[in-house]
Amino acid sequence: MTEARIDYVPHADADVAEMLAAVGATTLEELFASIPEEVRLRRPLELPAGITEVELLAELRALAARTTPASTLVSFLGAGIYDHHVPAIVEAVTSRSEFQTAYTPYQPERSQGVLQSIFEFQTAICELTGMEVANASMYDAGTALAEASFLAGVQTHRVSIVVSDGVHPEYREVLATESAASGPRPVAVGLAPGARTDGDALRAAVAADTAAVVVQQPNFFGALEDVAEAARLAHEAGALLVVVADPVSLGLLEAPGVLGADIVVGEGQSFGNAMSYGGPGLGFMAVTAKLMRRLPGRLVGETVDRDGRRGFVLTLQTREQHIRREKATSNICSNHALNALAALVHLVWLGKRGLPELAETCLRRAAYLRERLLALPGVSAFTEGPVFREFAVRLPLPAKDLVDALVPRGFLAGVPLGWAAPFMTGGGAGAGEAPAGRAALDDVLLLAVTEKRTRAEIDAFVGAVAEVIGRG
Repeated sequence: MTEARIDYVPHADADVAEMLAAVGATTLEELFASIPEEVRLRRPLELPAGITEVELLAELRALAARTTPASTLVSFLGAGIYDHHVPAIVEAVTSRSEFQTAYTPYQPERSQGVLQSIFEFQTAICELTGMEVANASMYDAGTALAEASFLAGVQTHRVSIVVSDGVHPEYREVLATESAASGPRPVAVGLAPGARTDGDALRAAVAADTAAVVVQQPNFFGALEDVAEAARLAHEAGALLVVVADPVSLGLLEAPGVLGADIVVGEGQSFGNAMSYGGPGLGFMAVTAKLMRRLPGRLVGETVDRDGRRGFVLTLQTREQHIRREKATSNICSNHALNALAALVHLVWLGKRGLPELAETCLRRAAYLRERLLALPGVSAFTEGPVFREFAVRLPLPAKDLVDALVPRGFLAGVPLGWAAPFMTGGGAGAGEAPAGRAALDDVLLLAVTEKRTRAEIDAFVGAVAEVIGRG
């Protein structure tokens, strides 16, 4: 029996002929004549034979079994994506069909539920960050930082942006890529020993052409930065301060807006969103009222209808799809509304008491793990001083070797930082002088501790680390 050929092209011969006539071609071959012969495929695609649904599911299960889910291991992974508990209420709300669309709610009369959820998300971000206006979610923290840089350049008419090495290397890489063609050019500032931003280097880097100063709180290595001092340096030079903030830490730390930030961005994955291979997450962005009309993306406003009832609408659109291109500050074309809704539901579930309790739990358990690890032979602090949920240590062996050795024991030991070394510019007056600068990071491990980690798990992890170090 010969299999029937299945043609997925929906056009009849008459349709094809009509379209060819419209463009002045007589055959499909003539239509594609401009494509060089050497790049044209003259044979059928080498696809395997079709299989049944049962066979396909079996193959997919076999492929999935080759990967160990993070949820089956005791995870100390961090570096921007964290293993926080996602309460069941999040899925109960976000799985409702009314919310399962990413399409922009342009028609307010048909979209009040989605518009209100975005408005409430914006309100929550403002309350967390101490800022006056927030927009709907961005793609992620990296693109939010790039948007903040563009905003600062347009606002100040300046051409450089001073960025601490304590800002996540991947965020800085996104910033460098997006600013290559336009926007302020990044100027890197190194770290002092202990992994905080070098204050003297920061002071020397801020100049008359600086549009903004960027610090992360807590920074990539877990160190707490002096945000108020960074704000002072920026504002004295007529620049803005951009803070990349960890939203969970804001349950304990002072809000960046109170400390003088003009723009606050960050990654909201910690609330209501699983790690999911590192995405999708949701960026957030909040500004002072002075910068409101330059805020990119979508902004939902509250109003009343003709009967005096509360209502919500999209307002102050700054992207070129909505206004004249020369007036636009951004062309960001989407947002992660469903991810933002998940974060909002988690935040509401936590409430004003639950968020500080969550943050304090992370802080205490991180402090306990740090104390236990630093008591092991050959382990020393890379991140010095107070930390919140995350910290880095130096090991007596390559960090990657420790991580690989502990996976079979049921632990994800953290993030080896050898890959981050090329992104470090050095600290102090001369590049490379500080240990946190160009020094090799192959033996540095970044660990994060969330509320999911129990004392028993931490003790077992430290015991496993001790065994591997002892063998080394």
